[in-house]
Amino acid sequence: MKTNITTSGPKAASLITMLVFLLAAVSVNAQIQKPKLTVLNIDAQGINLTPEQLGNIVRIEVDKLDTFQVTDRYDVAYLLKKHNLDLTDCYGKICLVEYGKIIGTDFILGGSVEKYAETIIITLRLIDVNKDAITKTYIREFLNLPLEIQTMFKLSVRELFGLANDPVLLEQLTKEFNYETMINNPNQTKVNLSGTRFGMVFYSGETAKILKAPTQSGGFDKIPMMFQFGWQFEKQYLNEGNYQALVEFLPLITGLDQGMFIPSLTILHGLRNNRIGVEFAFGPTINIARKAKGYYENGTWHRENEWPLTIANPYPIVTRMDSRGDYYVQSGFVLAAGWTMKSGRLNIPINTFFIPSNDGARFGFSMGFNAKKDK
Repeated sequence: MKTNITTSGPKAASLITMLVFLLAAVSVNAQIQKPKLTVLNIDAQGINLTPEQLGNIVRIEVDKLDTFQVTDRYDVAYLLKKHNLDLTDCYGKICLVEYGKIIGTDFILGGSVEKYAETIIITLRLIDVNKDAITKTYIREFLNLPLEIQTMFKLSVRELFGLANDPVLLEQLTKEFNYETMINNPNQTKVNLSGTRFGMVFYSGETAKILKAPTQSGGFDKIPMMFQFGWQFEKQYLNEGNYQALVEFLPLITGLDQGMFIPSLTILHGLRNNRIGVEFAFGPTINIARKAKGYYENGTWHRENEWPLTIANPYPIVTRMDSRGDYYVQSGFVLAAGWTMKSGRLNIPINTFFIPSNDGARFGFSMGFNAKKDK
């Protein structure tokens, strides 16, 4: 006898709904179920951290990815003790696969950290225990910065699993001649761009006219463009992220190329970008100049003592540059910007500056060089 069972109406709808929910639950459960991954010890050569400590660091960084069901450090210790497993010298694939099968994990993540000269080399290997095969291998050379081991492992673990990293941070930990920061120069407080400076200064306005005027009328008979040289001293007081803040001291001598001696001192407060080397700074400057008191009569300059003493001088007395005058200390305000080129250990800072004044602005450029010293 043949029997046909059919379902229709509300009962059919309820059955279909239950099947849909059941399939959805199975699908969600399959997605939630993550493969098990265990991190044992990480081999250490020349590093002041134990293999167990390095293993804990790697375990934390893998756990942050939320990609695997990472075996807890205490569970690892329990399983090792339970099965009487000794991790000493267990860093190769054969040993790790054997231990992985005993522990009951899908993947084992092993590796090593080795110091060679001025580099730290991190190696990571992801081993599929069931397939008895290394599925991923990662090797990266970092600068010799032991205090940044955890950050190095963070970058390494992310790269091992194909995740993007902050390119600036990666560059600071891997590029030997990168701009200095607290990451790649953690123990240095001295700024690295201290060194010689030389360049040209240009004069404008009334100051340029006085410099070009003949000495008989109080001018200097000079070209309003002079060479200057000196030294720049720098001191950092903040060095974080992409920027460093610093104070710069610049004693300079100007005008020797034209037989003049104009000493000056400039103190700048600067902000420098560690990533691209661009800098902006501002601050006061003082220099010595020859000035005299006098007056203008029909546009012609006269010194004060040229007016007859028996007659009251109707013209206002002013002080201006004069080659026949006395030495005065004058001040100004400097706005400066610059950029540093790098060639290996050589730093080449190039700067421009502007000094506004009612008598005529000064502006120019300077450059210098120094070599980054080994720590």
